[in-house]
Amino acid sequence: MNLKQKIRVIEDFPKKGISFKDITTLIKDGKAFKQAIKSMAEIIQHKEVDLITGPEARGFIVGAPLAYELGVGFVPTRKKGKLPGKTVEAEYKLEYGSDIIEMHKDAIKPGQKVVVVDDLLATGGTIFSTVELVER
Repeated sequence: MNLKQKIRVIEDFPKKGISFKDITTLIKDGKAFKQAIKSMAEIIQHKEVDLITGPEARGFIVGAPLAYELGVGFVPTRKKGKLPGKTVEAEYKLEYGSDIIEMHKDAIKPGQKVVVVDDLLATGGTIFSTVELVER
């Protein structure tokens, strides 16, 4: 199954000049979603991994089932103000602006091996900011 064919592309969303990759068409297809998660797990299953982290919101969609498939924990990164307790934050740029993400300060211990996932890469800003939080 070609998973790329399961992803709908919406032009000029959320603003003109952006080609938005809509994964809802992939995740509503149970077989395609399962294959996508299994394919990601196969890439990292032989690596030493303690945790998976993914940014809100679509990083949760692939990150949590991937962590489950691998038998490891999942650490969410969320938009500023959404997590209770002490957090660390990082600013990132989007194709259409900027935002701040946070992670619980105690979510990752020194030396833990963490894989950062998201549904897709556009500018890479969200992933780079998530990596910055992991490294703190």
